[in-house]
Amino acid sequence: MVLPGVILMIVFNFLPMYGIIIAFKDYSVLGSIAEADWVGLEYFREFFGDSTFWNVMKNTFGISFFKLLVGFPAAIIIAVMIHELLNAKLKKVVQTVSYLPHFLSWVILGGMFITWLSDAGLVNNILMDIGMIDKPIRFLTDPNKYWTIAVLSDVWKEVGWNTILYIAAMTGINPALYEAAKIDGATKIEQIIHITIPSIRHIIALTFVLSVGGLLGSNLDQTLVLQNPVNYQTSEVINSYVYKMGIQQGDFSYATAVGLFISVISLVLVVGSHLVTKTISDESVF
Repeated sequence: MVLPGVILMIVFNFLPMYGIIIAFKDYSVLGSIAEADWVGLEYFREFFGDSTFWNVMKNTFGISFFKLLVGFPAAIIIAVMIHELLNAKLKKVVQTVSYLPHFLSWVILGGMFITWLSDAGLVNNILMDIGMIDKPIRFLTDPNKYWTIAVLSDVWKEVGWNTILYIAAMTGINPALYEAAKIDGATKIEQIIHITIPSIRHIIALTFVLSVGGLLGSNLDQTLVLQNPVNYQTSEVINSYVYKMGIQQGDFSYATAVGLFISVISLVLVVGSHLVTKTISDESVF
């Protein structure tokens, strides 16, 4: 049963790693990788010396950090709230509704957000009707608002899906622990703090390590949909930069060098976050 998955992983994950050497070669689609001339670290130096380097890194780290800061605890909180619902039918309805946005592509959601946040959109109309503003707010054409929109829209889309592991882990908690806590006079909040959260700490540590590892993997689809020439300064991230340099401009060696650099940083973040969780909880995730 495992063999097909292993074969797919080898074919689509390990064999393509040969292409990493493009980052150290002057590659052109008109020739083969083997025929390309070696240029060493030229493209890495070019990237670090690019005037857009620090801006792209700032946007990538900033947006990803706030997504983690808001989305990570939000998923745990919502999972606990769903777990504590006593009505089984209501619990299923809440779970289903919270999962739904995950299955919608950013092409669809992007169109929805652009419509809602336009000058004559739903959000501005509501704010003006209740008297909070006198004139429409330019959400998508104000660079200072892009980070907030990117973070909140991504959290709204993924927070329900991210609760799955936590809810599954909570179903395995021994009910006798809660009964004993009730007998001892523990409130519901105290039960959550001293029983529920400690019982799923392994899953929390695992998801934290994986989330930190993907910190630089800002959603490309979201960026391409919500980005416009006005908010470009605050919306351009590593993935969109690599996409434009590699696919649109055809500079494959440069784009590969940037992607390789980000992969190395992501590896460092995974190892670092693992060591932190191991030090705090005295337990190894892997």
